[in-house]
Amino acid sequence: MDDHDSGYRQLFSHPEMVRDLLTGFVAQDWVALLDMDSLEKVSGNYVTDDLRSRCDDVVWRVRCGPQWIYVYLLLEFQSTVDPYMAVRIMAYVALLYQDLIRTGQLEADGLLPPVLPLVLYNGSRRWQAATEVAELIHPVTHQLAAYRPAMRYLLLDEGAYQEHELAPLRNLVAALFRLENSREAADVQQVLRLLIDWLHSPQQAGLRRSFTEWLRRVLLPARLPGVPIPAMQALQEVDDMLAERVQQWYQEHEDKGRRKEAQRILSRQMSRRFGPLLPEAVERIEAANIDTLEMWIDRVLDATTPEDIFR
Repeated sequence: MDDHDSGYRQLFSHPEMVRDLLTGFVAQDWVALLDMDSLEKVSGNYVTDDLRSRCDDVVWRVRCGPQWIYVYLLLEFQSTVDPYMAVRIMAYVALLYQDLIRTGQLEADGLLPPVLPLVLYNGSRRWQAATEVAELIHPVTHQLAAYRPAMRYLLLDEGAYQEHELAPLRNLVAALFRLENSREAADVQQVLRLLIDWLHSPQQAGLRRSFTEWLRRVLLPARLPGVPIPAMQALQEVDDMLAERVQQWYQEHEDKGRRKEAQRILSRQMSRRFGPLLPEAVERIEAANIDTLEMWIDRVLDATTPEDIFR
């Protein structure tokens, strides 16, 4: 399991994240009937008959009246879309049911609880795979159709959400999606300051640490390649680090723009004065810093040869 997987597992080990996931991204009426105070994390590491354990899922249960409803959250961070995800989901839910039966966790009536299978995907390609296992089975028109399994999962494709959809939401999962979809340090900082405001209470210390660790280990190294990321214990420390980095980024961007413009002006002036530039002159212009370029620009009017400019 890489840092991304483990970071998400840690984030979704907090009931606040599961609550916001359900209320913000499962647009179905029954969610309003859930008792969010009853959210309870259960073990998702079942062992199959061949003793292979699975570590890419998070399982919670929540009360809906007297009944438990299970939320099976599968984290999918592969670079390619799994076309048979529906088959995997069917197998995983069956393993969950087997575990509930084996450990005697069913209600008195012996019936299996409802399960919401939810796939959280953050790949760069948009998800195209079937979300219903029946779609993957060859269609038949005779009595065999009655035996075709049917199971659907709910897909949350993070990259498919637009900023204008997520920004108005006071929702921790929406903030997570915005961070994932960000491309500049300034965008990260904007969302980070919302999290600092939302997660200020002492009871949210664990969730603050989880976000801080995920930002430090996963998001910031991806958004700031080559920039050393110091050890940080709090979201405010991340914000302070980004404030310094954003200022540095703007300065570097401004300096790069000034240098490029000075190269353009010097090359144009020399070409008009002395004709096409020789390769040696082009190399010297491309290698020079901004102070040197501005000095050479000042020399163009008085120079009689290109060598006078570069002396």
